[in-house]
Amino acid sequence: MQFLLAFIVAAPLLGAVAALLPVPPGLKGKSPEQAVLRHGVTVTGVILAAAVALTLGFDHDAPSRFQATTDISWIQALNIRIHLGVDGISLPLLLMTALLFFLCAVYSYFKLPAGPSPKAFVALILVLESGTLATFAVLDLLLFFLAFEMVLIPMYFLIARWGGAQRQAAAWKFILYTLLGSVVMLLGLLLIGLNSGTFDMVALASDNGSGLSHTTQLLAVLAIGTGLAVKTPMWPLHSWLPDAHTAAPTVGSVLLAGVMLKMGTYGFVRILLPVTPDGMHTFAPYLGAFAAVGIVYGSLACLALTRKGNKGDLKRLIAYSSVGHMGFVLLGIASMTPTGVNGALFANIAHGLITGLLFFLVGALKDRYGSSDLDTLAGATGAALYGRAPRLGAFLAFAAVASLGLPGLAGFWGEMLALFGAFDPAAGLSRPAFLTYMAVGAFGTLLTAAYLLIVVRRVCMGDPKAGPAPALADIQTYEFAAWTPLVALTVLAGLWPAVLLGLTDPAVQKLLAGGNA
Repeated sequence: MQFLLAFIVAAPLLGAVAALLPVPPGLKGKSPEQAVLRHGVTVTGVILAAAVALTLGFDHDAPSRFQATTDISWIQALNIRIHLGVDGISLPLLLMTALLFFLCAVYSYFKLPAGPSPKAFVALILVLESGTLATFAVLDLLLFFLAFEMVLIPMYFLIARWGGAQRQAAAWKFILYTLLGSVVMLLGLLLIGLNSGTFDMVALASDNGSGLSHTTQLLAVLAIGTGLAVKTPMWPLHSWLPDAHTAAPTVGSVLLAGVMLKMGTYGFVRILLPVTPDGMHTFAPYLGAFAAVGIVYGSLACLALTRKGNKGDLKRLIAYSSVGHMGFVLLGIASMTPTGVNGALFANIAHGLITGLLFFLVGALKDRYGSSDLDTLAGATGAALYGRAPRLGAFLAFAAVASLGLPGLAGFWGEMLALFGAFDPAAGLSRPAFLTYMAVGAFGTLLTAAYLLIVVRRVCMGDPKAGPAPALADIQTYEFAAWTPLVALTVLAGLWPAVLLGLTDPAVQKLLAGGNA
């Protein structure tokens, strides 16, 4: 178990180095390009297999305990250690990350985005995978920061070199926003480590903030929370996200939404809730307010994009929908209750599965039409998927109703539990304020249903006056292989939420009790 976790974190880096080396003659296949893409599928597949083995070997009777731990001294002068471990909070995120990277590698093998060398593309994907997996596995504040930053450069190049229109501007906006947020976050992490005498996240969580003054906790929450809020992204620090998603290649959008946004919310749960509880208690009402505004703002922005004649881009629409969905995650965290935090973690996983599927589908539409503009897709010669590509239309309709939170699918439970958490927040928090946030969030679910159903109607049904619809390429075998696991897991999590909640709840109970539960 200990070796498995270290392997999962380090192997993608070794794979990235290997991807840049010359291809041995016996492994070239039809071309060196095919060989390096096959290498990406192999490495991500091995990492997924290791993550599944780690999950099977995990002691599910003790999910609140860190398992598969490695604790080695690294920089003694600063008391920094290579400390790895997983519990019921991080294990689902680790497994989902490994799955999404493997599905993206499979998809890219058959549909490589236009751009420079495939070697560089595969190497960047693998470096990105190592950074995201490390973020969910490390238990040292400075290692967390290094892993958190490790993903920025690969994603910048994926957008800037393999993206679409306006990719350079979008890539620069992404890197500037996230780097500025990270600088502020580093100051907060140093403030905690220097005042407490340790950067060990387990020791800090067990201490539950008793070694930090109230002022120190306030400053730490403000600094770290700002950096995490940019990555989440929380309204009003979200403006880099729509541009990045619109310009990114399909797999870049899938990984950005499905994995990278979760790094921000994971930081709130793993660091701020247990390490600075008093500071979080002070800022929780404000965090809840920003979350509630983000829910409605994201939905209204999506509704505006669906209006006829607005030339709304579907990738941009899904990006704005992420602002609303992550608002539910932040609202659950702001409640500081087991119910709300469990809802936030569930919504994290649900959003990764469903929004990852949506970006895959929109990428497929763009490949077929050369555009993801909603007016183009809804025009007389547009998609009309039910008639022209019924399986693709069925997948899109499924992803839309899953995203709007239909009961029985994964999107429902996280949002419902987050609203329940706001209904009865932690002791000392203003219940009238959180009841208001709950009402606003509930209204946001209605807006979400409205814009997603409009998208399905316009893209799938088409114009009834347009006459017989010409045939359109339906789902290809590789697309079916990449998308079906996301559909299956969305249904599984929706029908059997105990699979996920059974892991997260004991760990959340312990985390909120300061490691003493």
